[in-house]
Amino acid sequence: MGEYKVPQREISFVFNELLNATEHYNSLPGCEDASSDTIEAILEEGSKFAERVLSPLNRIGDSQGCRFADGEVTTPDGFREAYAQYVEGGWPSLSHKPEHGGQGLPESVGIIMSEIIGSANWSWAMYPGLSHGAMNTLETHGTEEQKAVYLSKLVSGEWTGTMCLTESHCGTDLGLLRTRAEPDGDGSYRITGSKIFISAGEHDMAENIVHIVLARLPDAPAGTRGISLFVVPKFLPDAAGNAGPRNAVSCGAIEHKMGIHGNATCVMNFDGATGFLIGPPNKGLNCMFTFMNTARLGTALQGLAHTEWGFQNSLSYARERLQMRALSGAAEPDKPADPIIVHPEVRKMLLTQKAFAEGGRALIYYCAQLVDRTQRAVDESGREEAEQLLALLTPIAKAFLTECGFESANHAMQIYGGHGYISEWGMEQNVRDCRISMLYEGTTQIQALDLLGRKVLMTRGRSLRLFTKQIHRFCKENKRNKAVGPLIKTLAKHNKEWAGMTLKLGLKAGKNRNEVGAASVDYLMYSGYVTLAWFWARMAVQAQQALDAGTDEADFYRAKLSTAQFYFERILPRTRALAETIRAGADGLMSLDAEHFAF
Repeated sequence: MGEYKVPQREISFVFNELLNATEHYNSLPGCEDASSDTIEAILEEGSKFAERVLSPLNRIGDSQGCRFADGEVTTPDGFREAYAQYVEGGWPSLSHKPEHGGQGLPESVGIIMSEIIGSANWSWAMYPGLSHGAMNTLETHGTEEQKAVYLSKLVSGEWTGTMCLTESHCGTDLGLLRTRAEPDGDGSYRITGSKIFISAGEHDMAENIVHIVLARLPDAPAGTRGISLFVVPKFLPDAAGNAGPRNAVSCGAIEHKMGIHGNATCVMNFDGATGFLIGPPNKGLNCMFTFMNTARLGTALQGLAHTEWGFQNSLSYARERLQMRALSGAAEPDKPADPIIVHPEVRKMLLTQKAFAEGGRALIYYCAQLVDRTQRAVDESGREEAEQLLALLTPIAKAFLTECGFESANHAMQIYGGHGYISEWGMEQNVRDCRISMLYEGTTQIQALDLLGRKVLMTRGRSLRLFTKQIHRFCKENKRNKAVGPLIKTLAKHNKEWAGMTLKLGLKAGKNRNEVGAASVDYLMYSGYVTLAWFWARMAVQAQQALDAGTDEADFYRAKLSTAQFYFERILPRTRALAETIRAGADGLMSLDAEHFAF
């Protein structure tokens, strides 16, 4: 079975060198505790927990799965004990406000722990991950009373949280949901309906579960304008704020899934359950986006997690597995065959994983810094700019990195050959676990429509221009850098094409809205490749500066330059095909009548 080792040097490079965490925190109030010593301690202790406690449970969670009986869910062996250690270590409280028992650290510090526990064991990490979104929603939209009742328990980890959106007849189209919320006369509501696909909806790891639920008030308008948001606990809090009487919410079943077996995906039944309104009536979808955007960045992290896990293990295997001889002659003539890492196609798969893992980490950590700025920037213009950039990059990070994660997981399995197809090595589990990431929190196709339709065209390209101007400034500042000049020139060309392509799409969409749907996924993938190219060009510049200054880690920085070169030569050219398919337009997709699809 595969293992996971926290890539501490890689995390440190992105955090401290590429994104200059010290300067970032010095520019924001309330970040005094985010010192380099604190972050180093978090990384060191978190690594021990991820490697020694969570990683060994990854295979157990897959083989045992969750067990359901009489409305109760039992998690796999060791999950509950690991969660107790997690709570005892104070990990749930990292990035939450001190007034609710949190440690007050910025979101970008918490992302470190999210990455390493998710990479070690994604199924387990989903339990506290859902709680994080519930906490953010209550912190942003909850009343003072709701915060007092629920947040301290969620922040401590004593209670966990979920989000309950989906119903059997509606997935992404939440305007169709039917769950009802009827006033009870005392400020509370009776919630009635069923929700499906609720991750961590029922389990034995915490004493209470706080559900964040979308439902309709009796006089609500139709569609998405008539959705309200409610907090519905499994156990109603008593006068002392502890878990009291059982609420009328129960788990009706757990799903039998392709992967992430260690996490309970539940059918939740609300039978007149007591709930409390969060935010204004009929504005629930607006409030829920706080949770959904948190979850989307979390799912982007899942793409990175499966990429990193697959890369580490397939790299170890490729170094040890003997198969044939190198085409250029025996690399290790004293052995009966050479390790498969000598073969160009194996190296291509390994470098693809490496490029996606390290580039994806840079993108996610950059997004986390944007979250810091939206919450803590002193000036309004700084917060607004961060919000616009984050709105643009969230669908790219979620969809692009999960697509890359699935590709990478399959590369890892391919490197193992037939051994990858059987369960003992863990490669096929990695593929199965990874596949859901392109589906939940909005499919790739939904994210693509959100990016092109809402975030780009509906803003008349404002958020995109903010980002492409950053790329343009970077290219201008480094165009005379001889060591990385060819990369900079290529990036500048793609950046200009991105803007021009967007303008043409906008003109076409003004005449035919199907042009948005026809181009959206290809546009998102194009955007993702160019975005990662920017980060790889930045990493190349950073690496060259370190080498020029003299370093005792020359191999580390040379590897950065080599991987950047690989990305620009072997991965970025995928944009050529995408540019062609984007230009192809909607006619070829829409000309065939629906009834003629049959054979």
